[in-house]
Amino acid sequence: MSQEHKPDQYAGVPAAPFGEDGHPRRWAILGVLVVSLLIVILDSTVLNIALPTIQRDLGATQGQLLWAVDSYQLVFAALLFTWGVLGDTYGRKKILIIGLAIFMFASAACSFASSPGQLIWLRALMGIGGAAVTPVTLAIITVVFPPRERGKAIGAWAAAVGGAVALGPIIGGLLLENPSWTNGLTGNDWGSVFLINVPIVIIGIIGIVRIVPETKNPTPQRLDIPGLLLSISGLVALVYGIIHAGVIHSFSDKSVLGPFFLGLGLLALFVFLEKRSDHKSFDVTLFSNRPYAVSLIAVSLAFFALSGITFTLPFYLQIVRDFSTLNAGLAFVPFALGQIIAAPNSSKMVARFGNRNVMTFGLVLVGLALTGMTQLRESTPIWLALVAFFFFGAGMGSVIAPASTVMQNALPMGRAGSGSAVQNTVRQVFGALGVATLGTILATTYSSNLAPSLSSIPNIPDQAKEALRSTVSAVPNFLTKAQAQGLPSDKAEAFRTHAFAAFTDASHKVATISATIVFLVAIIVLTQLPKNMGKAESAEAPAAPAISE
Repeated sequence: MSQEHKPDQYAGVPAAPFGEDGHPRRWAILGVLVVSLLIVILDSTVLNIALPTIQRDLGATQGQLLWAVDSYQLVFAALLFTWGVLGDTYGRKKILIIGLAIFMFASAACSFASSPGQLIWLRALMGIGGAAVTPVTLAIITVVFPPRERGKAIGAWAAAVGGAVALGPIIGGLLLENPSWTNGLTGNDWGSVFLINVPIVIIGIIGIVRIVPETKNPTPQRLDIPGLLLSISGLVALVYGIIHAGVIHSFSDKSVLGPFFLGLGLLALFVFLEKRSDHKSFDVTLFSNRPYAVSLIAVSLAFFALSGITFTLPFYLQIVRDFSTLNAGLAFVPFALGQIIAAPNSSKMVARFGNRNVMTFGLVLVGLALTGMTQLRESTPIWLALVAFFFFGAGMGSVIAPASTVMQNALPMGRAGSGSAVQNTVRQVFGALGVATLGTILATTYSSNLAPSLSSIPNIPDQAKEALRSTVSAVPNFLTKAQAQGLPSDKAEAFRTHAFAAFTDASHKVATISATIVFLVAIIVLTQLPKNMGKAESAEAPAAPAISE
């Protein structure tokens, strides 16, 4: 039924809780919320640049590294529903503080992890806290800003993601190149990349307490515990199947297909039950709104590509190109600059050209940048890679901000938290799937490419052979030991060249798949999003489209 015939579940919820001009301190509030968001995004990008170091120090396999990334993202995605509803029910400010506190303590614990398993579980605990931040910050922005300024505010919110993408690798590089700063405390060379979260979270919490107003939904819904359990079980089973394929180097084994299809089945059951629930946390009816659904597809699949590429790049930069961790981090600056330039200016572009054209243009830029990355090799001039990174970021900024504005303006004000959790959940799930799927394709393709080269060196121990097949990070250490034991330098150099070529060819396959997906999404946006949506005077305050169910 149409929106005007829905039950009056939002009665008493004002369209503009703080008046037509919004909250008087709304821009200061936005600054505090951006700091809170920064730390959650920062954590992922700091970890990516530290992956080769963590792999070396903890002896982690490629599969364990994938889980270290995805354990955070999966728990994060599954709990976005719950935190959104809790924020609507008990107060968004309160939930934001609780989430940041959990995130801070889990971050500190991660810095002392002594095994890959400990790191994976502690990263999952970080995801519990981090899940509170994204939907609640976006919900507060929706409430404190009037519709005419909401596009600019969400643009700044989206630009913070771009800033974190650059800031994370740079900070991570600085910390990893100076392990003595915290090595005596943590006992490892990488613990500082988690400890850095602690002071930033403290600053964020102080700002929230002092500036951010408390808001909630006066007619909150009940928690959806069965939905939570089904969603997280389905996501874990699905991602386990994908990552396990990389461990055993096969996508057709029953130990891969069983969890994969079990996960799909549980998620299908979750959607089926949510559609019929009277206290749904995942509002399936939102997907019947075409602008919302198309925008969500665009953002989610762009993040799918982004997550896979940002998992791959640190290994290319640090292992194949032999960059220091700091220089590898600095290589991400063009990506962030592209986002920082494009996202805040996207509302002006939308006013002139409309959401459809701006988002399509952004997706085409992302696709072209990914196509450019298929040409990266060990000898490629680095400036070409940096140019591709810049256009990748500019394209992402031209997609995220307009799409987020379209989706937020389609949400009823009273369920801003739980409603925004839907878009952030789907985006986060696709990010996790991007890491798992593209990371697994990278691992299996690299292993297959490397196989002929392994026969060129006799008497490689089985353990060393498995390490070499698992990750390109094992190549330099193996060759150092092999040469010390008498391997001729020409054979060592030949193996190194073949191994690095095996990895770059595998990364090209990942970039090609990502580019194909992004170009297909660009076609969907161009053909399915309304033509003049957001154009001219409506760009600042796009009308909330009717939501059918």
